[in-house]
Amino acid sequence: MKSESTFFEWLGSALGEVIRTIVAALKSVFGGFGEAVGEFSSGLADALGMSPTLFNFALLVLGMLLLYAGIRALLSRSILGALFWFFLAALLLGGLIGENGVST
Repeated sequence: MKSESTFFEWLGSALGEVIRTIVAALKSVFGGFGEAVGEFSSGLADALGMSPTLFNFALLVLGMLLLYAGIRALLSRSILGALFWFFLAALLLGGLIGENGVST
């Protein structure tokens, strides 16, 4: 025999609706964030003429770190060290970035 709706049943139902609303809001916020990150990485890869894979982005970050090391070597007045780091960065980034990938 089921009795009428009790206070605790109403409280549980209200709490469930609040949790459902919070989860739906978080899903829409982070879903939009994930879509924005995907579109950004795709646009960056298209502009650079490379395929948008995680490995290529890791190589891109490594190449940027090599450029940073070259700039730091220049700031510490180490010309040979700067040339070495810039040469490595040019080899890595030159192989990664395609020249004919961009159509303007």
